[in-house]
Amino acid sequence: AAYTFSDGEVRYAGTIGHIGTTSFFPSKNLGCYGDGGALFTNDDALAERLKAIANHGQYKKYYHSLVGVNSRLDTLQAAILRAKLPHLKRYCEARGAAAEFYDKAFANLSAVQTPVRDPNSTHVFHQYTLRVMAPYSREELKKYLAEKGIPSMVYYPLPLHHQEAYKHYTPNGIDYPISVKLCEEVLSLPMHTELTEEELNYIAHSLTEFFS
Repeated sequence: AAYTFSDGEVRYAGTIGHIGTTSFFPSKNLGCYGDGGALFTNDDALAERLKAIANHGQYKKYYHSLVGVNSRLDTLQAAILRAKLPHLKRYCEARGAAAEFYDKAFANLSAVQTPVRDPNSTHVFHQYTLRVMAPYSREELKKYLAEKGIPSMVYYPLPLHHQEAYKHYTPNGIDYPISVKLCEEVLSLPMHTELTEEELNYIAHSLTEFFS
């Protein structure tokens, strides 16, 4: 993904801050066969520190200068990613085409809200997530699609401030109603690089059929 600034400069995801991050989880646009991820930086000193932190805090083997973690990308996953990297542009384009198909298929369907896109940026569509608008039920739609053999996912059923680990960070009496509402409405449709036109037509028809 890329963002175009007001001065015309184009910056890609992972290059805007001092450190960029990405996940190589299998379902990502560039995915390995297990867990994996990467950090990006143009700062050589920062890069050395990051590598040490990811390697148990070691600059030199068995000498721990920092409190680190075991976060190394194993050789097998790196080899898989190296083979797939030349195809990343095609992967992103395929997902973008599938998203365009969904956008057009649901353009006149007031029961759902399709993802909003910023005209200054591109979108690689790791997920394609709809909002199911009241009075329709997200859960009923999910059940209906499952009956049709179409998987759909609710990736974030709880907002962060309702998660047990973070509740104590939220002041008493404070809530975030937009976050809560979105967690009750969003549903992600199938999205990957090998979606065929036949599959997309079936998914779109089935979803539209639910609301009719």
